[in-house]
Amino acid sequence: MKPAFNKTGRPLLRLLIASSILAAYPAHANDQQEINRLKALIEELDQRVRVLDRKQEIATEEAAARQKSTPTVNASDKGFGFKSADGDFEYKLRGVAHFDYRRFEGDSAASTIYDGFLFRRIRPTFEGTIFKHYGFRFTPEFAESGDGSGTSGISQNKVRVVDAYLDIKHNPAASVRLGKFKPFVGLERLQGAADTKFIERSYVSNNFLPNRDLGVSLFGEVADKKINYAVGIFNGIRDGGENFTSQDENNAKDFTARIFTTPFAGTESKLAGLGVGIAGTWSSATNNALSSYKTPGQAYNFFSYSSTTTSNGSRNRISPQAYYYRGPFGLLAEYATVDQAVIKGASTDKLKNNAWQISTSWLLTGEDASFGGVKPLTPFKPGPDGGWGAVELVARYQENNLDDKASTYADSTRGFATAAKTWGVGLNWYLAQGSKFAVNYDLTTLDNVTTGTVLKGDKEHFLVARYQLAF
Repeated sequence: MKPAFNKTGRPLLRLLIASSILAAYPAHANDQQEINRLKALIEELDQRVRVLDRKQEIATEEAAARQKSTPTVNASDKGFGFKSADGDFEYKLRGVAHFDYRRFEGDSAASTIYDGFLFRRIRPTFEGTIFKHYGFRFTPEFAESGDGSGTSGISQNKVRVVDAYLDIKHNPAASVRLGKFKPFVGLERLQGAADTKFIERSYVSNNFLPNRDLGVSLFGEVADKKINYAVGIFNGIRDGGENFTSQDENNAKDFTARIFTTPFAGTESKLAGLGVGIAGTWSSATNNALSSYKTPGQAYNFFSYSSTTTSNGSRNRISPQAYYYRGPFGLLAEYATVDQAVIKGASTDKLKNNAWQISTSWLLTGEDASFGGVKPLTPFKPGPDGGWGAVELVARYQENNLDDKASTYADSTRGFATAAKTWGVGLNWYLAQGSKFAVNYDLTTLDNVTTGTVLKGDKEHFLVARYQLAF
């Protein structure tokens, strides 16, 4: 659209018009009648210019008004969305799909553990913000991922709600989240499913710290976003478990707290990518069923409590945690200990179980590592001018250790072990930011094995490959 003339331009235009007309009639310069006629013509042309000028101004004002009220439509690696012109309303559709091939070898598992393909996750997400300060997220699960109880394997296929929460976020230093979501506890658990370095999370996440629960949490960022904190109250969930969106089964509640700091973020220090923190949960639930503990393949339990063993009071979890990223190198370390009071008939104890992991990653193609996802410097594209994406090597060691007294409360008919130690390596190939091929191999050795109908030996070899598409 052409801009309207300003106040300086209009007189100049009139002068040019007058000069052009007078120059066209030099022989009549002394004829007063002709001069008057020309003046009238100039005034008529000037009025027309004023009308056109005003029309241009009106058109510009209308375009500006439309721009202020017209929503924007976005399609990117962050999903598909609509956003109001003033930014107060925003709606996004996102999603992640994980298609796996899994193979089990070794003598630990019974013959009911099968190799094959499966969809590990199919999760569309609808999220957004309304009235600028109020947010929401809804994520269902359609893949073969069990029932969310923390006791079933991945061979089941039950549609369920993964996330369903509301946010009140008037101030980044103090926001409130209500509903079903990840309690602010585990470091690796707080990574998005599309951002984890290994295909399956560690023992710390899967066997000890809470997955998702129903409750309320106050959280925020302070000290120039270098300190993150959260406190909350939840219905409470067994180790590594996930709650449903139904009424709680008892009056006891879990209290959670976490503080995490990145003291050198935003500086030129070599420690700019360092983050350290500690989290914990506290509960006093009684007569609740207890968790089983899974091997890395998540297909079966190497330890299950007997059906007559229940909680008998306090359950306290503590989890120190840290990460460090510099250039293409990444490291994540996490520890969790759980003190759980249990009862079985006349026997009572307070079991002290723990798990820990340390994982490293290295981007061979030179991208910067981070707690979030990887964006290739040159996304994969066939042809002489195309790129090869990003390639990342990963390695991890992890342990799951149970109290020596835990064997008293185990389901001995299934067979059990009181410790699992796992070495793992993997390769990630990022074709684009949300498109990734991955392959992992885990070797697990079980200690203090008592054989039974499920547990047959002390070794598990787990090979898994995945294609991920996330947006």
